[in-house]
Amino acid sequence: MSIPLAERIRPKTLEDYLSQEHLVGEKGALAYQIRKGMIPSLLLWGPPGVGKTTLAKIIAKTSGRPFFELSAINSGVKEVRDIINSAKKEGGLFTTKNPILFIDEIHRFSKSQQDSLLGAVEKGRVTLIGATTENPSFEVIPALLSRCQVYTLNPFSKTDLENLLHRAIKKDDFLSKKEIDLKETDTLLRLCGGDARKLLNIFELVVNSIATDKVEVTNDLVSNLVQQNPARYDKTGEQHYDIISAFIKSVRGSDPNGAAYWLARMIEGGEDLKFIARRMLILASEDIGLANPTALVIANNTFTASVIVGYPEARIILSQCAIYLATSPKSNASYLAIGKAQQLVKQTGDLSVPLHLRNAPTKLMKELGYGDNYKYAHDYEGNFVHQEFLPKEIENTQIYNPGNNIKENGIRNYLQRLWQKYGY
Repeated sequence: MSIPLAERIRPKTLEDYLSQEHLVGEKGALAYQIRKGMIPSLLLWGPPGVGKTTLAKIIAKTSGRPFFELSAINSGVKEVRDIINSAKKEGGLFTTKNPILFIDEIHRFSKSQQDSLLGAVEKGRVTLIGATTENPSFEVIPALLSRCQVYTLNPFSKTDLENLLHRAIKKDDFLSKKEIDLKETDTLLRLCGGDARKLLNIFELVVNSIATDKVEVTNDLVSNLVQQNPARYDKTGEQHYDIISAFIKSVRGSDPNGAAYWLARMIEGGEDLKFIARRMLILASEDIGLANPTALVIANNTFTASVIVGYPEARIILSQCAIYLATSPKSNASYLAIGKAQQLVKQTGDLSVPLHLRNAPTKLMKELGYGDNYKYAHDYEGNFVHQEFLPKEIENTQIYNPGNNIKENGIRNYLQRLWQKYGY
């Protein structure tokens, strides 16, 4: 069978599409737009094998639009322009045949390649659908990002993946002729790492390896067959999320040995160094924060230096940063503070800014009392004076609670002297 199983049973309608109810379910964010054909330019963001390409094709088919496809891996500016010119001939602005241009792995496009899309997207000559496994905020240029809606696809659950296997057994012309007993699935699911395409490819390999029409799929059978064919599977891809999780938890847990090991696993697996450095940037603030503010500086410099140097030498810079972060004192107080503040905003809504804190650039604003009674801290002893900085409705609310470490204990003592009302 020359066509892979994943392609043979690829869903062609929303009814057959697996999971992602938050997008294509009855009240999904995209369902109404798809059925009405009112498709904006959009970016589909999610891990490998969760249906980004499939959803793009379903959108095109359901809306009756011409569909053009590019892969960022082997396309340049010339290919982008050529396909946009081809799309122009199929339709244009305000027509029902406004073409869809699908770009897989759009995060791999350079700035100039992404720039080449702007005119066609802005003028409505094409509707862009980009698929990416990376955060669009980092990998897509702001001008293009502002012209697209971003929709996040969730990883498949165990139930989703098992349902996919049962669907394949039932609907595929080849598999449906065999007597397949899906007795155990743990190894299949572990090897695919949540990637539905990889799951189906492994499953097909297992079934094709049994000469008879009766196949009992067990964990041992899958392990034995996959071990005989290790070159067919990308270990980095399937363990991507588990390994970065282990790395982050090792650093958070102050174990430089675990941090170095999982860092090495990512480097040996060919992980994008920007991905590793970006995670350490986040970690430096989320898990260390004010316990050691220098950690964020180190992580930021690591990101810049490692990108400039590149592999293989960047491994040394990444290692230095990982070990520094692992051996640094920890605090998540800043992380908790912004979470608490955001929750407070959601609960209380748009509270008015107290008049004394408002800016008064015009005469009318001054007459209305904007800025009245504001006390300029530097005019007072110690550069501090008591005044209220929160809306009246939430006065005296403690949002930031310093962590229990040398640096933040000092901050706590300082705040205790200034702000008795917050209960530090």
